[in-house]
Amino acid sequence: MRNPIRLKNLRMRFMPFYLIGVGLLVLFPPRPAGFIAAAPLIVLGLTLRGWGAGHLVKNDALTLTGPYAHLRHPLYAGTVLVATGFAVLFGGWLGIGLMALIWPWFAFRYFPRKERIESARLEELYGDEFKAYREAVPALWPRRVGWRGASSEGQGSSENQQWMLDRYSDNNELGTLLAVVGGLLVIWIRVIWIGP
Repeated sequence: MRNPIRLKNLRMRFMPFYLIGVGLLVLFPPRPAGFIAAAPLIVLGLTLRGWGAGHLVKNDALTLTGPYAHLRHPLYAGTVLVATGFAVLFGGWLGIGLMALIWPWFAFRYFPRKERIESARLEELYGDEFKAYREAVPALWPRRVGWRGASSEGQGSSENQQWMLDRYSDNNELGTLLAVVGGLLVIWIRVIWIGP
């Protein structure tokens, strides 16, 4: 099992974000009711990410199973759900402000760049198989019926792969789960034990 603590997340460039988070928590503590509203989004986001991470075979195969049959980027979609859940947790104008920052940044800066880079790499590796997949499967909004390629014998594809804990671990999803649970725990302690 891979170590879930990624030291790259402790680099100095992330410190301003951590300090902003602590400042928001000190100045604008969420109310306990916020947990009820936020929980479905956070759980759904973590579930989608975990489902995807357990199927994802990076660089060795074109993953077409699990959530990848319904949307091309379940990890990004799950992350947006989790981030939205945290914004809802804070609620009020702060929550709206957080969403007004998160969604446009994701939609207009982060995701288009990642989509361009990842699509170019996958098209280079898997050619027409990836092109057909990209045309048939939406990026972030899931299609109701899972897509199955024209051929289940595509070279390098992972169509017959099942969810595996080793892949979940290799894709560092345990680290993501621990970070989210740790964040929720800190917020819960701030709300319940320290008070507003």
